[in-house]
Amino acid sequence: MEACASAHHWARVFKLFGHDVKLMPPQFVKPYVKSNKNDTADTEAICEAVTRPNMRFVPVKTIEQQSILSVHKARERLVSMKTGQTNQLRGILAEFGIAIPRGNASFNKQIPLILEDAENNLTLSVRVLVAHLKELIDDFSIRISALTKETEHWHNTNVDSKRIS
Repeated sequence: MEACASAHHWARVFKLFGHDVKLMPPQFVKPYVKSNKNDTADTEAICEAVTRPNMRFVPVKTIEQQSILSVHKARERLVSMKTGQTNQLRGILAEFGIAIPRGNASFNKQIPLILEDAENNLTLSVRVLVAHLKELIDDFSIRISALTKETEHWHNTNVDSKRIS
């Protein structure tokens, strides 16, 4: 099978029925697709690719492996969202002539000072917006920290993870 969404789940199910399951990375199957992408063309490509002597296969992930991978992916997305939100807030403040140096420490230190400064020409609506966006960024930080602790705990209790680190 091609290692796409839900492939690991189905591989585990098929193994329960006694099948020998091999998963192929999509990038190794794609060169064998001869026409437009559809189920028939994909099936032909998989059949062609699996006959190649050099074909590499992906091991089927366990439920535990998929679980921690999901946590990593969610954390990565939250980091991306936090970065985007921080950059948007920096941009909004820059439009009012307020520049904040790079880095989270500087950002977290400057925002309260900016909100308290009555002389910086920020309107009430912008001050409220800045406060709301800062709360959102802080919420992202809390959630990222929780997921980081979860992955660290998993690492500390998983023999394979500790072996390769």
